[in-house]
Amino acid sequence: MRASALSYGGQVRERFHLALAAARRLWSRVGCVALLLALAGAPWHAQAEDRITVSHAAFSMRSGADPGTFVDAQFELELPSSLREAVDHGIALYFVIEVEVTRSRWYWFDKHLLDDAIEYRLSFSPLTRQYRLARGALAQPFDSLDQALGTMRRVTQWRIGDSDLFEGSNTHGRIRMRLDTSMLPKPFQVSALTDPDWMLASDWSRLTRTSDSPN
Repeated sequence: MRASALSYGGQVRERFHLALAAARRLWSRVGCVALLLALAGAPWHAQAEDRITVSHAAFSMRSGADPGTFVDAQFELELPSSLREAVDHGIALYFVIEVEVTRSRWYWFDKHLLDDAIEYRLSFSPLTRQYRLARGALAQPFDSLDQALGTMRRVTQWRIGDSDLFEGSNTHGRIRMRLDTSMLPKPFQVSALTDPDWMLASDWSRLTRTSDSPN
């Protein structure tokens, strides 16, 4: 009876080690697949980020008759050919320029002071053969797509808050531009999950302070 019990125990241990080895081989394969997917996706992400960059980002605080904190920024934006074709075929593209202002605190998480955004709608009218760049209720026509993109690349004197918004050395701001894929038609939203042409977003860039003016 004792010998039989020992034999059964040995079989259990052997099966356990075999199952453990199989599990290790499985996890190894899963890890390899995940690594390959990450490596495959890395160039897409880098390529997508390079299509929008922030070349200039600054803020100034103004007092006087028109007080406030104002942002000036310049973006480098390259629209892939597939997105150009989409606009020419009646698909509107929505771009967002976002700015955040935070105050760092040594005893807790950073405090968010401001979240603001400029939203653009870029479209093409086949009737007038013109491109339209809309910001809110205001829309401006352009004869070419590059002219519309040129206007969207520049932000001038964007008022984001009061003149004391950046008071204190521990207050920081940052800005970025991105394509808002949530506003696309459903089929294009699905394509945006895998197609690098639709993954347009710049990195966050820190706002630097320019000389303030009394206005």
